[in-house]
Amino acid sequence: MNYHREGAGARTVVLIHGVGHHWQAWRPVIDRLAPDHDVIACDSPGFGRSAPLPPGVEPTVWAYAQAYEDFFTELRLGRPHVAGNSMGGAISLELARRGSVATVTAISPAGFWTTAELRFCQASLGVLARVPAPIRPAVRALAGTRAGRVALFAQTFGWPSRMPASEALATLEDAWAAPAFAPALAAFDGYRFGAPEDLRETPLTIAWGVRDRLLIYGRQAPRARAMLPWARHVALGAGHVPFFDDPAAVAEAIRGRCAGAGGTAVGTH
Repeated sequence: MNYHREGAGARTVVLIHGVGHHWQAWRPVIDRLAPDHDVIACDSPGFGRSAPLPPGVEPTVWAYAQAYEDFFTELRLGRPHVAGNSMGGAISLELARRGSVATVTAISPAGFWTTAELRFCQASLGVLARVPAPIRPAVRALAGTRAGRVALFAQTFGWPSRMPASEALATLEDAWAAPAFAPALAAFDGYRFGAPEDLRETPLTIAWGVRDRLLIYGRQAPRARAMLPWARHVALGAGHVPFFDDPAAVAEAIRGRCAGAGGTAVGTH
């Protein structure tokens, strides 16, 4: 598994991106956590610079949880703190179910959807995965402009123009090159978050962007609150991928969870 590690501190935090993304999406958050945390940002198998899961292993949320558990063992991390976005949030919650992590910060986690909402998510992200090669140069050029980033990323970022052009281009290139993108999207068919009582022993923060237009805040965040009432719930003034929208608020949510801040807090940053 490809990963980037930096920072200092007694607490190790592993950052897990969403489907079609890469570790660099966390860059603004890493900058804020690294002064007092040991930060490990990963490319999940089949994304970024990580090799896919072994042949015959379907890229399900559960398979990724196993891969991360093996990764923790390989690096001798014990039970690290984890934060994950979207599919990475679902992976983080399943790691909590296994008892493999100290705390979880799940940001707009996948799995709290209805069938219709799942199909909407798959169709929306599938458009990016299936961009034909002949029109990719035009899409790259579009991503290089502020207006173009708004047009391309309005569904996943609350404020797409805050994302640098270089990151927008790298996001597209890595998404198109990711062998696990389409299979992981398809594997969402079998995933729903359930059995919340299994996670009661792990301190949880569920953070959701109020401008999330992919896993819609007004529908799915309330389900997460109902299923996990003992978790800390935070509303971010951001989109589905909040790292460039409001990195300070994301870092605050992660730092507070790692430090043991408890209770329920529903507020917009």
